[in-house]
Amino acid sequence: MAERPSTPGLSSSNRLTLAQLQAALTGIHLGGLRFFPSIGSTNDEALAWASQGATDFSLVLAEEQSTGRGRGSRKWHTPAGAALAFSLVLRAKDIPQSQHLARFSALGALALADVLQAQGIPAQIKWPNDLLIHGRKAAGALAETVWVGNEVESIVLGMGINVTPEAVPSPENLHFPATCIQSEGFSLPRLELLRRLLQAIQTRRSALTSPSFLQDWQNNLAYLGQPVRIWADNAPEKSGVLRGLNPDASLRLETATGEASIHFGEVHLRLV
Repeated sequence: MAERPSTPGLSSSNRLTLAQLQAALTGIHLGGLRFFPSIGSTNDEALAWASQGATDFSLVLAEEQSTGRGRGSRKWHTPAGAALAFSLVLRAKDIPQSQHLARFSALGALALADVLQAQGIPAQIKWPNDLLIHGRKAAGALAETVWVGNEVESIVLGMGINVTPEAVPSPENLHFPATCIQSEGFSLPRLELLRRLLQAIQTRRSALTSPSFLQDWQNNLAYLGQPVRIWADNAPEKSGVLRGLNPDASLRLETATGEASIHFGEVHLRLV
């Protein structure tokens, strides 16, 4: 597609262009590519595109995102030149939905952990899909499912990654301590990060239904073996030791009264 008009006030030295993006992703098989200097939400764009027939692994990327979404009602703002914000359309026809659909929630975070760990950065996953470095959030992912009747038609995987310090929200706007990958030692350009991340997503996706995917997700969990507390807006708080993942990807918690399973939803997870 053609690049949209640039947003006033963006630094030309940091601002990505469609030509740069296309060159950086040469050799990666995309179903399609849409680039926006500024957009409300890449997930919204990708969901609309999916409904119009976007092919598998179609990519929506924005230089700036003003109304990005996290889980529940959380917002994710992506300032221009400082972060990566993108969404992928993933067709899910070959995935046994009842058993493995939840794994898409960790696909992006696990792939990003692969990329950062290869650079010596100790990335971990805060269940289900946030990426932490030294206990601070550096990235988030959101998988949204498109249903047709009782069948999954596609999944949109959105990711927001704090690359430079300018991407880290001010303290009064934080729900959880935050950082950026540049401050943690990642020195490669954003487009090289994007390239490596897309390749890692493709690799991880090819093993999505295997036992190794769930085991790697568990091995990369933040707070594994540590006491945590978990609460939801409409449920009482639970506390215990985080023991890992169940086969359905729910969280396994050892409490004072026995073992409990924590399922996906609007949950808050913190160390005790």
